[in-house]
Amino acid sequence: MSGYLVDAATLAGELATAGSAPAVLDVRWRLGGPPGLDSYHAGHIPGAVFIDLDHDLSAPPGPGGRHPLPGPAAFERSMRAAGVSEGQPVVVYDDGDGLPAARAWWTLRYFGHSPVRVLDGGYRAWTGAGLTASDAELAVLPGSFTARPGGMPLADAARAAALASSGVLIDVRAPERYRGETEPIDPVAGHIPGAVNVPITQTANADGTFKDPAALAAVFASAGVTPDDAPEVGAYCGSGVTAARGVLALAIAGIPAALYAGSWSEWITDPSRPVAP
Repeated sequence: MSGYLVDAATLAGELATAGSAPAVLDVRWRLGGPPGLDSYHAGHIPGAVFIDLDHDLSAPPGPGGRHPLPGPAAFERSMRAAGVSEGQPVVVYDDGDGLPAARAWWTLRYFGHSPVRVLDGGYRAWTGAGLTASDAELAVLPGSFTARPGGMPLADAARAAALASSGVLIDVRAPERYRGETEPIDPVAGHIPGAVNVPITQTANADGTFKDPAALAAVFASAGVTPDDAPEVGAYCGSGVTAARGVLALAIAGIPAALYAGSWSEWITDPSRPVAP
């Protein structure tokens, strides 16, 4: 297991170790619902605290896209309310596809909190391993987390265009969305000119866990992306959630990459930006 991921058995052992247990954040979320909080109330990893992707990991939608990054002060408040303290190891999890958990992983690291891992396979892996779930309400003690932006490479629209032109910009959406054949969410179909398509599904095993580093490296190499391209690599999706999993998969493969957080939903807000079919 890479330093970016943790498996269910290892996490269970860590949680049973007094004095060194990580903070656990439940970030279950689905585009269009139902609310992840309902899933949390039905059952969660014991001791986990729920955070909401739309409110804790994003600013309100607008010119910056459907899920722009939260401001430092807002994110700091959210993490302190979730009990996260300076230097404390954190594990984040979702239902198992790794998308919202990767967004939480990336956002924590971007704001300067590096000891964070994703539970590989998410809550499905936890329950599938026969581990105990809880529906108990928690009394959370406020943490001391301090937001320090700049801990991860971040691309804006201009940087994304430059990467597409002279580096490597990866579009992790489904091929039919990349090709502009369909667009079920955003008002304009297509992709950023020069971007290459590596669908996020290619980074996952059948059970939703991440492929191993060698397999991930092969996935990206097939699209012409290798560690030699770093740091001129970026990733985007519809709104910066799925692409966070792409950045995590690239990191596991040994390829640092910038996240275009606004992604396609921001790109298309400026009609002067070109669109490729």
